[in-house]
Amino acid sequence: QVQVVESGGGLVQAGGSLTLSCVASGSDSSADYMGWYRQPPGKQRESVAGIWRGGTTNYADSVKGRFTISRDNAKNTVYLQMNSLKPEDTCVYYCMVRVHTSTYWGQGTQVTVSS
Repeated sequence: QVQVVESGGGLVQAGGSLTLSCVASGSDSSADYMGWYRQPPGKQRESVAGIWRGGTTNYADSVKGRFTISRDNAKNTVYLQMNSLKPEDTCVYYCMVRVHTSTYWGQGTQVTVSS
């Protein structure tokens, strides 16, 4: 079993920055893929950014140039540096970890961007 815990959410003014962190722990928690998702109210969960173990990344068009995903494989930790935040980035952000064929989710961390 793998446990996934996010941290770093909070309240920030538009134009500000936040860094989210996510740690995967437990037996065989070496993640092949780690990603950040968010779920706007009334909408489906959407991918924000993801990173493979080798470092290849992907981003949603809405965050390209503003968000940066990175990971520390030794610590099974993934980060999401969020700059130039906009009110529309307000959401609960979830970390997803894929280990072999299994997927694990964290409980989410709230990000609120005030205008």
